[in-house]
Amino acid sequence: MAHSATSKDLQAALSLLTLGDRALPANLAKPKVGIVCGSGLGGLVNILRNKVEFAYTDIPGFVNSTVAGHAGKLVFGLLGDNDVPTVCMVGRFHFYEGFALTQTTYPIRLMSLLGVETLIVTNAAGGLNPAFQIGDVCVIEDHINMPGMTGNNPLIGPNMAEFGPRFPPMSDAYCPRLRRLVFEAAKKLNVPKFLHEGIYVFVSGPSYESKAECRFLKSIGADVVGMSTVPEVVVARHCGIKVVGLSLVTNRVVVHREQRSDPDAPAEVRPQEEKIASHEEVLEAADARAKDLQTLVKHLVEMI
Repeated sequence: MAHSATSKDLQAALSLLTLGDRALPANLAKPKVGIVCGSGLGGLVNILRNKVEFAYTDIPGFVNSTVAGHAGKLVFGLLGDNDVPTVCMVGRFHFYEGFALTQTTYPIRLMSLLGVETLIVTNAAGGLNPAFQIGDVCVIEDHINMPGMTGNNPLIGPNMAEFGPRFPPMSDAYCPRLRRLVFEAAKKLNVPKFLHEGIYVFVSGPSYESKAECRFLKSIGADVVGMSTVPEVVVARHCGIKVVGLSLVTNRVVVHREQRSDPDAPAEVRPQEEKIASHEEVLEAADARAKDLQTLVKHLVEMI
């Protein structure tokens, strides 16, 4: 997507949401918090009140998610006891769907223009760290951008200087204060036991990782692995938006080697919980933890 087309589409999208017959009401027109709902986590939108919805197909510049568990709508509403104006992406766009990274991150640019100051990104991820169990939540402290290291970064191309600098740092991508607030919110809710802090590694997908790839990702320091989130974070930080990330561990990745073909080679013991990943398993695990995550996000927003 060319730079000029992106700017033109953004202005058209902003006009749709803030001017004319379908304009948002005044109390929702300047959201302070943005939430990106990961696979199976669209239920987060249920914690909003006074909701106004826009289908992605109606918003200039938006593409449409093709993945099960991603509804494809932008939902505005009030969140928490202090009525924080919030916008939710119910369904995100992925690089593996064939979209350019400028397209997958386009909604973050729109959120910035609307006035979003804090972005909460959620995702379903595979657990690399053996201490992480299915249903646990990893508060992202840092990321490894594998596609970005090989030339696929959403900021490639002419810099959109109206949003941020040519070379934004990522060493402060995940706001320490917001991360602390997540743990404080969990403590107040008496549910800190399923929370961890760790490093998210972004891979392009759509195939799940091989055992050798998982061993490699684990060896370079990753705790969870997924196919999203990082491009959105990169663009959010380029726009000056503060970010907190929550990864729901929906499956344990397979890292142990199978029985060798050589009958005389010693066998490796494969842990009982390791099994081949599937998207159905991801959605099932997300559904099981959905209410806890909704409550956690609600309290987090109230504390921001």
